[in-house]
Amino acid sequence: MPRTAVFLTIAAACLCAQPPAYRIAHRYRLGGEGGWDYVVPDPPSGRVFLARENRLMVVEESSGKLLGEVTGIDGAHGTAIAAKTGHGFATEGHGQSVAMFDLKTYQVLRHIPAAEDADAILYDAPSNRVFTLNGDAHSSTVIDPVEGKRIATVPLGGKPEYGVSAGDGKVYANLTDVSEVVEIDAKAATVTRRWPAAPCRQPVSMAIDAAHHRLFSGCRSGLMAVSDSQAGKIVASIPIGAGVDGAGFDPATGDAFASTADGKLTVIHEDSPDRYRVVQEIATPERSRNMGLDPRTHQIFVPSAEFGPAGGARRPPVLAGTFTLLVIEPAR
Repeated sequence: MPRTAVFLTIAAACLCAQPPAYRIAHRYRLGGEGGWDYVVPDPPSGRVFLARENRLMVVEESSGKLLGEVTGIDGAHGTAIAAKTGHGFATEGHGQSVAMFDLKTYQVLRHIPAAEDADAILYDAPSNRVFTLNGDAHSSTVIDPVEGKRIATVPLGGKPEYGVSAGDGKVYANLTDVSEVVEIDAKAATVTRRWPAAPCRQPVSMAIDAAHHRLFSGCRSGLMAVSDSQAGKIVASIPIGAGVDGAGFDPATGDAFASTADGKLTVIHEDSPDRYRVVQEIATPERSRNMGLDPRTHQIFVPSAEFGPAGGARRPPVLAGTFTLLVIEPAR
């Protein structure tokens, strides 16, 4: 083959291997009072669940239409969907509890005792259990999603932030105060392993590449740390923005994401399970540090708002009517 043809073949292969560029495709003005926390898409139903302090907003992904609200949530943080039971679950940070609600009517069915600072929450399909991550209590509450009853409490040995189900009977979580990753046996409801997240400090958000057993921990120290969950060690770290609170991984594109409060969504491509590189930084409004990913549509949902003066408060108030959901997707 001529040298020119070889060069063109290699160049074409390199172009094909390039990950897609992303853009802000939609801005859905939803309004409503209060701040927000976790953003949880539910791909099978095409809905996004947004925690808004005292309620969950349920939004149609394709249109940005507000489909309804789950009200009466005492300090809304996270949402878990157990579709085969017909139930959703929302952590109540102020109430130290979990609200179980009907996925069709959005009516709260009961409040399940959890623990102090019930924050993130996830559903593990293999065990058919719901796991809360209780920050100040340094524990996880395990819930039966059918009966809506607490099964067990798992001491974690540190303050958990977000976690993921690996789909193989294991649940993983970040421990932000001790900078560790912890592994939970979902069926036994016990901690089986832990390992340091260094050079990451204060790991908070988490995503997973289940096929390659890789965990992505977004760290407040300005890194995304990648763990090999089989070996129990960090294999890579990539720079991201400041004030991370959201992460995601899309197995179809091989792209990982980190959303940060400094107004940045960092796109990181997985060249191999141990090699990563930043391929794009998307400008987002400041304080837009949460995100949710729908791997079915490859869309990323990032909440934003305008804020008033802080006035000595921990966080400045959201100006009424300005809450907006950004939809970021691959450029076409």
